[in-house]
Amino acid sequence: MMEKTNVMRILDRNHISYKSYCYKDTNAISGIEVAEVLHENPEQVLKTLVTISKEKKIYVFMIPVAAELDLKKAAKSVSVKALEMLKQKDLLATTGYVHGGCSPIGMKKDFPVVIAKQVEKFDHIIFSAGKVGYQVEMSLPQLLDFRQAKLADITKE
Repeated sequence: MMEKTNVMRILDRNHISYKSYCYKDTNAISGIEVAEVLHENPEQVLKTLVTISKEKKIYVFMIPVAAELDLKKAAKSVSVKALEMLKQKDLLATTGYVHGGCSPIGMKKDFPVVIAKQVEKFDHIIFSAGKVGYQVEMSLPQLLDFRQAKLADITKE
């Protein structure tokens, strides 16, 4: 039986259905490699990126693994002047997650979450289960509702 991550326990506790994947025994490192080993569409497999504003506010963005976050569009989506990526050394202390295992569910605080608009065409998305080697799949509407997230155009063309 697969080990449960904190994300899975939170989803169970809130009676939210999901499917879990484990790829820890593969050599997959990049998000594209993860999508390949899971045999899933890389447009539906999302990476979770954490940013910080000049005012030191944290914002979380979810985009397809092959896409690149457009920091200008991202800043506009959360009504701030500018954003930068949170430094990797600050990730664990800020979110409770390590690089490669960052999930929008179960962070130390419920930071605002914005999901790339292009994924709205899919009925489900796959993202980190909060631990390197684990992913969860759930419906996009459920994630939007559970995290009070919003959709926006946040990727580079």
